[in-house]
Amino acid sequence: MIVDAPRRRRTDLRVLALLDASRQSLAALRAATEFASQRRAELVALYVEDQDLLRSADFPFAREVGGHSGLARPLSPAEMQVTLAGQLQRARRALEAAVAGRDLAHSLQVSRGRVVNAALALADRGDLLVLGKAGLSAHYSGARLGSNCRALILQAPCTVLVLDAHHPPRKGPLRVLSEPVPEEVQALPLCDRVEHLQLHDALSLERKLAGARSGALLLRQGELRQLTADDPDLLARIPVPVIVVPDPR
Repeated sequence: MIVDAPRRRRTDLRVLALLDASRQSLAALRAATEFASQRRAELVALYVEDQDLLRSADFPFAREVGGHSGLARPLSPAEMQVTLAGQLQRARRALEAAVAGRDLAHSLQVSRGRVVNAALALADRGDLLVLGKAGLSAHYSGARLGSNCRALILQAPCTVLVLDAHHPPRKGPLRVLSEPVPEEVQALPLCDRVEHLQLHDALSLERKLAGARSGALLLRQGELRQLTADDPDLLARIPVPVIVVPDPR
């Protein structure tokens, strides 16, 4: 793992953001930067050279589709390395732009492996991990949640905030299904009050939040497992940020 040296002061609080140069991850980085500034926390960005992508380029049938032309062309491991190196440079520039002019401790960690494993190895219980709904999975299309995002929110040891680039976060009610509400979640600048929802099925929850444009939804990992057992893509259709916290020990 390569680590760009932390800048400015160090702190015990950390806000983590995964970067892959996609629109969703850049939106998550901007939000993570704001949260880190307000919490006087350290911002840690993680870029992972996905080994699954590198391996896929070894297949003789591997193809790359042009984002503008839509044309497919053969893809080699060397070309994939060039693509990943370009993504890393864009991620590094995005981080520097996000923190420009701020007195904010920050660093970029670069890892090679699987995205989920690298993020779980980095995250500690007291961290805040900020994710975009998509862009961290090559299989995202339409109203589906990225596979890496899905795995992380169910396995992370820390609080995870899931954002949608199409719906910028705005302060409003923190909607909860159960108590207690962690103090660190109530302290997020997304929330100005707590609103209890007497809903316990995916369809009712989706209908309740269909018109919401501010605040956030708080779920425990166990609650999320129950809801997504009925509807695996529920979170992709919730318009407000979703905060997922580990189950009580």
